Amino acid sequence: MVRAYAAFKPGEELKPFEYDLGPLGSEDVEIDVAYCGICHSDLSMLKNDWGMSEYPIVPGHEVIGKIASVGSEVKKLKPGQLVGLGWNSRSCMTCEWCMSGNHNLCLTVEATIVGRYGGFADKVRAHSSWAIPLPEGIDPVAAGPLFCGGITVFNPIVQFDVKPTDRVGVIGIGGLGHMALKFLHAWGCDVTAFSTSPDKEAEARELGANHFINSRDPNALKSVENSFDLILSTVNADLDWNTYIACLRPKGKLHFVGVVPNPLSTNIFPLISGQKSISGSPLGSPATTAKMLDFAARHKIEPIIEIFEFDQVNEAIERLHSGKARYRLVLKH
Repeated sequence: MVRAYAAFKPGEELKPFEYDLGPLGSEDVEIDVAYCGICHSDLSMLKNDWGMSEYPIVPGHEVIGKIASVGSEVKKLKPGQLVGLGWNSRSCMTCEWCMSGNHNLCLTVEATIVGRYGGFADKVRAHSSWAIPLPEGIDPVAAGPLFCGGITVFNPIVQFDVKPTDRVGVIGIGGLGHMALKFLHAWGCDVTAFSTSPDKEAEARELGANHFINSRDPNALKSVENSFDLILSTVNADLDWNTYIACLRPKGKLHFVGVVPNPLSTNIFPLISGQKSISGSPLGSPATTAKMLDFAARHKIEPIIEIFEFDQVNEAIERLHSGKARYRLVLKH
């Protein structure tokens, strides 16, 4: 039996829960969970904000652990191997997106905590392709958030072929934004942090920002118009997006990885006249995730975390909900 923590109704506290996962699929792996990060997406799923939660729900999609067993058709993973598992745990492996290496765009991709039990447990299962081995140099304690927040901000760097000579802005210095600053700094970009909190400037620079803009200051925003090749929005808030579009250079992109609450409203003429674009992306493929891990190991990049025991899960959830987390939370067995 798997021992886990589950919520049985929207917004309810998590309680101990046990279940049997049944026979292991021929292409699947079972992972003994050692650590599991807590993400804002877990909060959204617990509250059914997106209308796709099924109860009882076992959250957790930033899993680090050792392979306990493998299916009969699994070739590359072995019991005892240390792996990570993120938001996605299965894709069809046959469609044009999977076959072109874009598994994260598969139309039937399965999320780790949608219609299945996630990593707030002592065991979790996934298709072997989505269980990514940890390279040497990655601290397993802090690695979990790389499999959601980390890959979410790293994927656009690869997809857009961001160059070290590019000027990149990051909106928000939180769970996603602080990792974006670290990755972009190591990539060699000229990085600007946008934040509504002026007291975060010193820390933003320590994380890798070359410049800091107080986004509540209209004059500061005006001073960086026509400046950026890419602006990465990591926030879950509605902002004046026309202001940020004005900060893009010709051919610049305003790219969303944070889910804003309301539809975007923007003037089209600046997009047309400057050949600018608005876009978004979901996490990354297994190959891009492995590339991110290698890059993080080489440059000693890891998220800033706070650690809680698994039986403190509700305390950790409340800390995240209150906005006090700095910057990612990790449960450990």
